[in-house]
Amino acid sequence: MKRLFKSLILVAASGILALGLAGCGEKKEEKPAEAPAAAAAPAPKTIIFATDAAYPPMQYVNDQKEIVGFEVDVMKAVAEKAGFKAEFKNVAWDGIFAGLAAGKYDAISSSVSITDERKASMDFSDPIMSIEQMLVVGTAEKATDLAALKGKSIGAQIGTTSYLVIKDVKGFKAIKTYDEVGLAMEDLVKGSIQAVVADSPVAVDYTTKKYADKIKIAATLKSDKVENIGIAVKKGNAEVIALVNKGLAAIKADGTFDKIKEAHKMK
Repeated sequence: MKRLFKSLILVAASGILALGLAGCGEKKEEKPAEAPAAAAAPAPKTIIFATDAAYPPMQYVNDQKEIVGFEVDVMKAVAEKAGFKAEFKNVAWDGIFAGLAAGKYDAISSSVSITDERKASMDFSDPIMSIEQMLVVGTAEKATDLAALKGKSIGAQIGTTSYLVIKDVKGFKAIKTYDEVGLAMEDLVKGSIQAVVADSPVAVDYTTKKYADKIKIAATLKSDKVENIGIAVKKGNAEVIALVNKGLAAIKADGTFDKIKEAHKMK
């Protein structure tokens, strides 16, 4: 009995000692809970712009096969200010509006004049700038208006407001239409036609650069309405219009727009 009692005491003592040693051991360091990883910022929206890149200085393909030009630079600056990515897709003018309606791209950035007829089937951004229609002739031509070209041939790019200016005018020998304005200018230089009507930036570019010694601006064709160009989108695409208008307002307010005009020698 006595021996049993001693054994119980020893067992109890051993237990107490073990607890004591455990209590004196190193305290396990607890790592602070890791904060959840921050969610990655969403990628900026990409807007695909269709452009007929055969319309210098507004939009054209350079020697490096890049789509460049005044309006391209404007949209890149707009994208930076409004927080989206701008991509450009070269699309021939004669199918550019059908492609927009079919959803092949988000918008058209191609010197599109804002007209009541077009507004019936698509929406437009705020105006980028105003343009005029100009009459371009050979350097030896004496005509200074459409009337003086009676009996002669005149050309313009099909489906443009330049073409609308001349399509119902009577007295021409012929009204020729072209898929690209550059082809019309080539025919003018060759003498196949005697005049071309084109948007003012394009007319100035061709008469001061590529064909400076061969063609000239004979007149600015007056209109009752101011002709503005803007970005066209599918009817109801309010999101893209809002982004473009936001960026456009920003670059006009901070002077970026004027710097781009100066860089491209735009009046």
